[in-house]
Amino acid sequence: MLVEMIGGNESCTAGPIPVSYLTCLTYILGEWTGVEHIEDYLSYAVYLLWVLFPLAVVFLLPGVLVILFYTSILLLHIYKRKNELKEAYSNDFWDGAKQMLATLWDGHGRIWHGYELHGADNIPEGPGLIVFYHGATPADYVYFMARLLIQRKRYCHVVADHFVFRLPGFKILLDVHGVMHGPKEECVSALKKGYLIAIAPGGVREALFSDEMYTIIWGDRKGFAQVAIDAKVPIIPMFTQNVREGIRTLGGIKILRSLYERIRLPIVPVYGGFPVKLRTFVGEPIPYEPNITAEELTAKTKAALQALIEKHQKIPGNIFRALMERFQTQKKED
Repeated sequence: MLVEMIGGNESCTAGPIPVSYLTCLTYILGEWTGVEHIEDYLSYAVYLLWVLFPLAVVFLLPGVLVILFYTSILLLHIYKRKNELKEAYSNDFWDGAKQMLATLWDGHGRIWHGYELHGADNIPEGPGLIVFYHGATPADYVYFMARLLIQRKRYCHVVADHFVFRLPGFKILLDVHGVMHGPKEECVSALKKGYLIAIAPGGVREALFSDEMYTIIWGDRKGFAQVAIDAKVPIIPMFTQNVREGIRTLGGIKILRSLYERIRLPIVPVYGGFPVKLRTFVGEPIPYEPNITAEELTAKTKAALQALIEKHQKIPGNIFRALMERFQTQKKED
């Protein structure tokens, strides 16, 4: 009966015994491929899809951040094209674009993470060097930068790793936001002009290979301290709660660490994108001292950042707990 219906191009429900469309499709696929009992293979494939789908989602969700970055780049190109005639007559040509992107990222932080910023009053009116713990991605810093611009009309430049400047399409985004490559002379000059600059001394190494224990990985880096001393500015420690629970890395695999040390590219896979609660805490400034050494200031800054972690982060970090904190209110102790 089924063969006759298919051969005569009849409906699957025609005839005295109705046949489902799924059965029809299964039969046609089996005839086309020549595989017997293909329905068993299809059932197994559906089972695998059901089992592996959550795992796939966990690895695909971080791609939302990539989409947001490239959406920002697209919006900047559109903004430039629409306003290119004003560029020759305006010193603040990109101000509107910065506000637009700040609104985009702040909206994402509010909706997906319930993002909060605490201790912004600790940021001085003049120049300063913000030193922060680097999560698996810089998303928490972008949320901070956006919130600071919206609430306080204050812009914060950031020092980025060299590989960021080689990412395709990122040039306009980096130029508009004044992202710095990091030579000491450039940073000192910017601070002397009154800029607010942020840097994560741990950089990509800390981003990829720190874990839910929130270990600070600075190695022997103390250049940031020398920059603060030369520019005579305070250092402001900053930490984002649950930043390791939102997105995690597979940095615990030793071969990936060895490979990174050889090629210095962030090839370690990340997973997550969980809507955990994120709160950024800005600590009290470490004032400039004329007689302090770079080694002493580095140790002082690291201790201040560690104190923020110990005060605001439950260790080891836990993804489920961080998700539940979306429904808890923050005690006013900061």
